[in-house]
Amino acid sequence: MSAAIEIAGVSKIYDGGVRAVDAVAMEIRQGEFFSLLGPSGCGKTTTLRMIAGFDTPSIGAIRVDGADITHVPAHKRDMAMVFQNYALFPHRTVAENVAFGLRMRGLEKQAIARKVKAALAMVELSGLEDRYPGQLSGGQQQRVALARAIVIEPRVLLCDEPLGALDKKLRQQMQFELKQLQKSLGLTLVFVTHDQEEALAMSDRIAVMNGGRVEQIGTPVEIYDRPETRFVADFIGDTNIFRGERVTSATVPSLAVGNGLTLTLPSSAPIGTGVLSVALRPEKIGLSPAGDAGRATAEACARGVIESTNFLGGAVLYRIALESGHHILAQQPNAGAVRLFAPGNTVMLDWKPADLVVLKD
Repeated sequence: MSAAIEIAGVSKIYDGGVRAVDAVAMEIRQGEFFSLLGPSGCGKTTTLRMIAGFDTPSIGAIRVDGADITHVPAHKRDMAMVFQNYALFPHRTVAENVAFGLRMRGLEKQAIARKVKAALAMVELSGLEDRYPGQLSGGQQQRVALARAIVIEPRVLLCDEPLGALDKKLRQQMQFELKQLQKSLGLTLVFVTHDQEEALAMSDRIAVMNGGRVEQIGTPVEIYDRPETRFVADFIGDTNIFRGERVTSATVPSLAVGNGLTLTLPSSAPIGTGVLSVALRPEKIGLSPAGDAGRATAEACARGVIESTNFLGGAVLYRIALESGHHILAQQPNAGAVRLFAPGNTVMLDWKPADLVVLKD
């Protein structure tokens, strides 16, 4: 049975008053794939280590299914951890590595052999029991580390950047396999990563961290489509961020961002005056040749000149200089007949005001 985890106002303060984690509060649901996402030094690994019991919170509490485990030793928490560097014993075979935790628990040899065989089958390593880690590929070593973690049937599986050392194609394959394995076993999995695409692809929910604090918690769709802060909007994928003064005299809510550029705000924008920041994803912007009458009458539009193009395979990303002097990114899908604009082309851009996301300062 997997477990629910509550992190209640947890801080980790080191000598000198450095707060690696600052008043973090979150609830991780039973059987959930939950990711801690953020740049290096944001506090995500420290948070994971406190859940694991390797570090003790300076302030706050950690609970599992309502029971306070803040000061429970790591080996008594019924959790398993997979590390980025695999942490395999080089002088022990695959089977011996996987069996290590079971031997520490005092299981009989027959039970150990049975469980090791089942765990290796789950990660598709049957037949490699007698090999040593140095005889395996990086992906195979990662599977051994995963088998060693799941063989003890933990209530919680903790993963600290476990796929970071793999090449892109193998990493994508392992993302799929880890997600499938987590769901089939019903594990509560807490996953640390700095890779936005990885977190979006694998997670049920994501906590985006910055400077030791949680900026936002939500599903991948919520985090991407409705970022709450400038940091989240900027960190998760490409985005355009505009900042300006709200126009109170307009019949519809709008934002004056300078040099004659005014953006119509979504109807959900807060009422009031003052400075406001909004985000607009590049793929929400339509492009057409200059002079396209249909585009020119769109609810929100602008004219600009293509400065550069970046062919991404499945899409084309354009950097465009608007007549106002602002620069904007627009992305168009490559559906086989994508219109490829060239640097120097004048284009019309259009978008829906509803696609603008108002950010918290």
